[in-house]
Amino acid sequence: MTSPATAVSGAPTGGDKKPGWRGSRARVGDRIFAGTATSAGIIILVTLAAVAAFLLFEGFPALIADGEDLPGGEGFLAFVGPLLFGTVLAAVIALVVAFPLSIGIALFISHYAPRRIASGLGYLVDLLAAVPSVVYGLWGIFFLAPAMVPTFGWLNDNLGFLPFFAGPTSATGRTMLTAGLVLAVMILPIMTAVNREVFLQTPRLLEEASLALGATRWEMIRQTVLPFGRSGVVSGSMLGLGRALGETLAVAMVLSASNVVSVNLISSVNSSTIAANIALDFPESSGLAVNALIASGLVLFAVTFVVNYAARAIVARRREFSGANA
Repeated sequence: MTSPATAVSGAPTGGDKKPGWRGSRARVGDRIFAGTATSAGIIILVTLAAVAAFLLFEGFPALIADGEDLPGGEGFLAFVGPLLFGTVLAAVIALVVAFPLSIGIALFISHYAPRRIASGLGYLVDLLAAVPSVVYGLWGIFFLAPAMVPTFGWLNDNLGFLPFFAGPTSATGRTMLTAGLVLAVMILPIMTAVNREVFLQTPRLLEEASLALGATRWEMIRQTVLPFGRSGVVSGSMLGLGRALGETLAVAMVLSASNVVSVNLISSVNSSTIAANIALDFPESSGLAVNALIASGLVLFAVTFVVNYAARAIVARRREFSGANA
C-alpha cells in the first residue's frame, strides 16, 4: 500500500510552477522589507548612541575640570544647575497651559464639531507645527511680550504675595511666563493630535451604551472617553514636555535671561535654559567653555531621553486596551 505524497510547503506541485514562483518572489520581497526595516531601526540606535558618545567625550573635560576654570568659576554643577532649573520651569509652564487646551480642542474636534468643521479645524491645528521657531520668537517679542505687560502689573498688584508674581514687573514683557506661553503654543499641535487620535479610538459600543443609559454627551465623555484615553493623554503630554525642553531659538529670542535661579515669572531677572544658553554663548566660547556647553547639552539629552522613554512606556502599557483591539 503506497502512502500519499506529502506536499512541501511553498513548493510547486505537479506541473503548476507559476504559484510556486510567485510565492518565492513574495518571500524575497518580505526578506528585503524586513532587512530594510531592521537596518533603519539599527541606524536610529547607532545614531542615538553616537550622539550620546560625542556629548560624553566632548563634555568630559568640563566634568573633571577645576571649578574656577569653568564659566562662573564655581564648578559644573553651579553652572548647569540654574540652566536646568530654567529649562524645567519653562517647560512646566508650557505644559500647564497647553494641557487643558489640547484636551478641550481634541474633544471638540472628535465629539462636538460637525465632521466638515472638525476636519478643517484639525488641519489648522496641525499647521501650527509647521511654523518655524523663529516666527514664534518674533511673535513673542513684538506682540505677546508687550501685550502681557498690563497683565503682569495686575498679577503683581493682586497676587504679589506669591513668589511667582512678586515683581518688580518687567517693562518689556520678556519674562519666563512669556517664554512659557510661547512654548505652550508650540507644543499644542503635537499634544492635540495625540489626544484627538486617542479619543477617536474609544470603542463606539461604550459610547452608545453610555448614551443609551441616559447620559448626556459630557457625561458620556467623562465616563468612557476620558478614562479610555487617560494613558494616551499622559503620553501626549510627556511628548509635548520633551518638545518644550529642547526648544532653542524661540526661547533665546523671547527670554531676557541670566544664570540665576528665580521662581519670579514676571520679573526681568529670569533663569536661562540649557538650549538657549548654548545657542547664545557657543559662538563666543572657546576652550573649556565649549566643553561646559557640550556637557550641559549632555544633561539636556539625558533629561529629554528620560521624558520620551517614560512616554513610550505609558503607551506600551495600554496598547492592548486600544480601541482598535476592542
